Order: sequence, then C-alpha cells, then structure tokens
Amino acid sequence: MRSCPSAKPCWHCGRQSLAEAQRRSSQRTLALIAGATLLFLAGCASGPRAGRDGAEANPPGNLAQVPDAEPRIEAIRSNGGTSKPYVVMGRSYAPIVDDRPFRETGLASWYGTKFHRQSTASGEPYDMYAMTAAHKTLPLPSYVRVRNPANGREAIVRVNDRGPFRDDRIIDLSYTAALKLDLLRGVAPVEIERITNEDIRTGAWRRGNADPDATQFAQRTAPAAGPVQVAASAESVAVPVALTAPVAATPGVETMEVSALPPMAPLDAPAAAPRDASPLPAGSAPASPSAGFWVQLGAFSQRDGAVRFQQQVARQLPALAPSLNVFSERGTHRLQAGPYASRDLARDAAEQVRNGLHLAPVVVEKK
Repeated sequence: MRSCPSAKPCWHCGRQSLAEAQRRSSQRTLALIAGATLLFLAGCASGPRAGRDGAEANPPGNLAQVPDAEPRIEAIRSNGGTSKPYVVMGRSYAPIVDDRPFRETGLASWYGTKFHRQSTASGEPYDMYAMTAAHKTLPLPSYVRVRNPANGREAIVRVNDRGPFRDDRIIDLSYTAALKLDLLRGVAPVEIERITNEDIRTGAWRRGNADPDATQFAQRTAPAAGPVQVAASAESVAVPVALTAPVAATPGVETMEVSALPPMAPLDAPAAAPRDASPLPAGSAPASPSAGFWVQLGAFSQRDGAVRFQQQVARQLPALAPSLNVFSERGTHRLQAGPYASRDLARDAAEQVRNGLHLAPVVVEKK
C-alpha cells in the first residue's frame, strides 16, 4: 500500500510521497521532513480559520453565481496510484473503483488561498474558485451533490483530490463551493450523494438544484401559529454553526422573543436530566417540547443525521446527554436540550455547548 495517494506533498494529510522520501538520504533531512509533516498535520486538523485561510485580496466577482460542476462521464484516473488502497496516519483507505451509488452524512470543511494552485492527488492544480472537492475514497474524478441541511442549498462538485483525513469530516470543499452552500463559517454538517455514470447517461441527476433563500426556508418549516426562535438571522435556526473566531464577550446567546414553538413528536425519549443541568422536572417524553427554555443545537432534513448528531453530542458532553431530545415536524428534525426553568439556565447550557463543541446554539422558548 502507498503511504499517500498523492505523488506530491499532500496538504490534507501532510505526508511526503514515497519517491520524495527516497530522494532524501540523510537522517537530518528526514528529521526535517518529519517536523514539516507535523506542521502540516496540525494545519489539517484545525481546518480553515479566520485570518489563516480564505479568499485572495481581490477575488473574482460574483462567485455565488459560479455554475455547478457539469457531470460528465470520465475515466477513473490511475496515475499516482489514486485508485489503489493507501494508508494515512495509520488508517487504511480503499478507493471505490466502480459505479456504485454512494451517500454519506457528516461534516464538511473547506480550503482556500493557502493551497490555491497546488497539485491535488489527481495531478490537477487546486482551483479555489472552481466547484471541486476532496474525498477519501470516491473515484478521481467523480461528481457528488452536496446539500447543506441548514438552508436546503445544494451544489454539484467534481471530486479530484483526496482528504480530509479527520474522523469527523467527510469532504473538503473548494472555497467557492463552500461559499455557495453558506459554509464559510467553518466545519458544518452536510449530506453528499454520488452522481454515478449511470445517472449521467440517463440524465437522472438533472433534478434541479435547490438554492432557496434561508429566510424562506425558515418560514416554510415554522407554522404561523408559533414561529421558531432564531438568533440574529433566520439562517441560524437550522443547524449548528462551527465558530471560526472568538465570540464577543456577551454572556449567553442573544435571542429574539417568540410566542410558541410548533408541536413536534420526539424521536427519542430522554433519561432523567442531571441535577447540575437544572432542567425542569420531566416524566415521560413529551409529545412536543414542554413549556420552558430549550437549547437548539441543530435541525436536519434527515432523521438519521439528527440522531447521529445527538449521539455525537452525548459522547462529547455526557452531562448534557440526558436532556437531549430530537423532535420531528414537517420533515425537519431538531436536536434540542431542555427544558430549562429560566432563560439564564438555558444560556448557561448553551455556553457549555459553545465551549465544548465550538458551535453556536440557539435558545428557544416554549410558552
């Protein structure tokens, strides 16, 4: 197995290629390479951050209008061993070499100026202004439809690189793809679906790309009787957002007042809430969110995505686990923690989520 699918140094994993290593004979030089590798890995682990990556000083205009990648049947490349099994950071990966359907839900990240014009695993230069992406096992090249469950936006990208090599991330997007999906704030949940050669031959992939206005999405998922509470903008109602810069020193989470939340049926009954969380007393799982204050961590179009995110939060914040609930209404599945007796208690819980998961939760009130 190769140590990395790229014939050149790879910014997704930070490893030098085998050929490069063989050209460096001295132990001292190899030690320097190892040190550089650690630096690359540190950058790969953190993802894009404010002030470290992003657009150029004078980026092209109207990037939001850049058309999606146009799927076409292309031969899978074998140059550099990109179709062969490989190992990165002790983990083995077996690239897909056939035309099978593929769907995946997880976190997406993106990369910009730091890697613009550098060689990808496919040998093509990375173009941050093109609609491309990196994936650990999908064929090079191939096409996927990426959906942001926060706002319903979709984009089609061409996979021409390998990565990201983090357990919690499934795809690295180009800067423009992330911009079109409204993912530039950091790492965020997405749903991806491969567009197979059969889909291209039959034209089945032409089902139209959804790019709804986020405000319209919020209005569509909240009935008039009780609008969902949002923080600052309508976009924040839909999904947790990874923070890429320190938040202003305002305690808690700023919210807007609402009269009610829409009735939703719980998917999972919570256990008794921990004492230090101070939620309201709860017996059996409510048919809809109980009166009080709730911390909304995210909303998803797929139930499985909400449940998986609930499990992830429970693993990372065990004290919050008993108060987590997934409620479903009109095709939207919301992960919320609560109920809490006061807004201050809910804000305290939201701050724990903010600090522990680097997300921006929303406090909502059910009266």
